[in-house]
Amino acid sequence: MKTKQGKLPGFALQEMMVVLAITTIVVGMAFSVLNLVQKQMGTIEDIYEVKLEANKLRQSLWVDFNRYSYAHFDQKKQQLYFSNELEEKTYTIIEDKIYTERDTFNIQLENKVFYFKNQEREIGEIDAIELKTSKETGHQHLFVFKDNAPATDINQKL
Repeated sequence: MKTKQGKLPGFALQEMMVVLAITTIVVGMAFSVLNLVQKQMGTIEDIYEVKLEANKLRQSLWVDFNRYSYAHFDQKKQQLYFSNELEEKTYTIIEDKIYTERDTFNIQLENKVFYFKNQEREIGEIDAIELKTSKETGHQHLFVFKDNAPATDINQKL
């Protein structure tokens, strides 16, 4: 279809180059934003995993403090023992990991404090534990305790 001047209507080469340049800039910006979002999601996922690991440790300790009637910490072996009449469980603390027979918790501890009747203890029977994780694991604060049974008070007096 020809117009009065003999030219077909359409875009000039310069117009097409401008459109392509603008499209390239927009697509480049979109990929940059996508890359930033992916990095941010990766960071959020790492933080979630660290918090999940700390919560699993807190839950495991809480269950064991309430399942077993006796809790004992050995400073030399860096082991936390739980026991009752039927069974026992041991937590071993080595560098940045805490091991049990079934689980391994990848948590770097900055500080650990053990208590018995609101008094700090380094060895012996305990009824509470306070753990603070390192900077790499978000400086989380874990505190787990149990109510002592009457037998505990009687055994302490003997």
